[in-house]
Amino acid sequence: MASVDMGKKSDRQSDRQPDKVTVLAESARAIMLLCVGGGAVAGWLVTLLADWLVTLEWAPLKGPAKLLTSIPEPGQTIGAIGVGALAGLLLGFIALHESLTVRVSDDRLVLTIRDEDQEFRRDEIALACRDGKQLVLLAPDAMEIARERCDLPWRRLAEAFAGHGYRWADEDPHRDEFRRWVPGTPGLPKGANALLRARAETLKKEDDASDARELRAELLRLGVVVRDEGGRQYWRMPRPS
Repeated sequence: MASVDMGKKSDRQSDRQPDKVTVLAESARAIMLLCVGGGAVAGWLVTLLADWLVTLEWAPLKGPAKLLTSIPEPGQTIGAIGVGALAGLLLGFIALHESLTVRVSDDRLVLTIRDEDQEFRRDEIALACRDGKQLVLLAPDAMEIARERCDLPWRRLAEAFAGHGYRWADEDPHRDEFRRWVPGTPGLPKGANALLRARAETLKKEDDASDARELRAELLRLGVVVRDEGGRQYWRMPRPS
């Protein structure tokens, strides 16, 4: 009798299904086709621009334009389209690397960007919301735990979060609490102004996105939430409940 009970228990365990995971990610094929196709078209347009520039008495980049037009056809057009397509291919790989993938299940959420995973337990997330083109996750104490640029369909994101029981909002409920940062802003924790000043410099350099992310993380450790808009920084500090 005991062996029968154990068998039934084993059958029940094998019938249990793992938590369903909803995965939202941009289409790699669509990104690559768009970038490669756009690059090829841009290369072809460059040949037309070069043909026009060499007819002008004075024009910027006239030297490179003459060099390009000195290549006989059809090599000129084929070469320009090929170079443009290769540039588009490189841009496509960069776009894929920078794109956000969201994996939602009933008990956890995983955000993947730049080949790095950020994993959050269900109880760590009080609210997921949209802030412009960014996906924001808020903790129960109103502190941000994630803020990532997101090009995924917002309706699908909202349905995925709601379908797994997470709270969702179409706008950050704390947006009106943000104040614009200027050097020497009073009321910030010690060291926050220095971090914001350093971050302002990194925002001027498009290739320093990783530094800006690291500085944002340092500010979060001080209890300061930061959002960017038009190259400017805005900050808030969650109020104790």
